Amino acid sequence: MSVRPGKTLSLAKISEVDLANKTPEDLHDLFIKVLNDGMHGLCFSAYEEGQKPGDLLSEEQIRRRMKIIQPYTKWIRSFSCIEGNELIPKIANEFGIKTLVGAWLGKDADINKQEIAGLIELANEGYVDIAAVGNEVLYREDMTEDELLETILRVKQAIPGIPVGYVDAYYEFATRPKITEVCDVILANCYPFWECCHADYSLMYMKEMFFQAVSAGGGDKHVIITETGWPGKGEDYKGALPSHENALKYFLNTQLWSKEEDIDIFYFTSFDESWKVGAEGDVGAYWGIWDKNDNLKY
Repeated sequence: MSVRPGKTLSLAKISEVDLANKTPEDLHDLFIKVLNDGMHGLCFSAYEEGQKPGDLLSEEQIRRRMKIIQPYTKWIRSFSCIEGNELIPKIANEFGIKTLVGAWLGKDADINKQEIAGLIELANEGYVDIAAVGNEVLYREDMTEDELLETILRVKQAIPGIPVGYVDAYYEFATRPKITEVCDVILANCYPFWECCHADYSLMYMKEMFFQAVSAGGGDKHVIITETGWPGKGEDYKGALPSHENALKYFLNTQLWSKEEDIDIFYFTSFDESWKVGAEGDVGAYWGIWDKNDNLKY
């Protein structure tokens, strides 16, 4: 989640004629077609009902969900390298799925060391295609910029030949030139929903977010959208309305744009996770393409 403080949306309404005129049945049929055509990437959500970060993930639950998504994605993104999360890239490798592997960094220095050690080990074993050193650490103010910079450089030195980046809200890369410069790839989270965007504006707004990240990288760094999505249920967020239809249309627009413009996107997320209500309110539990019981939602 990355809410931009003080952001005011001012954009012309995007024309979405193709989707606006479709019946629910038409939208469902298009969803199945787009899903079967495959997507670049999915954020991999492994926590089952009753679980939360800190709980140990089992090989069985990872393998079961990996099997479900395998026909539909070329890449997966993981968020941690401890507590069973280190199994995710290994199992993805068995399924022929490429990996963007993240080390989750926070305020606990000991846990950070474990995460970085796990990321380096996985990379050196051949399970990491892109390494992400931290996720929204600066946004949460969990580390200083200098601390994060030193950590990124340490990982780059330890895993030569593997692209290394840092994940944060798209706007952070313009204000953190030292971090942007050291990253091999810019890993940008883009959420029109969390910036109070009406669904009708959402595709255009996501494009604006993406090109701000491109500009921050000087136009010569590869930019990957590491998270974007729309919740299917929950409270209205200052004009951004969670609904089955809005989530479905956002997914379709995102995937069609990704294909047309060759934009690498990791859609958030694969499965609903109930634990996320604590940080995000009731919408937190409804970002998945599949529900918490592994059923396809759309």
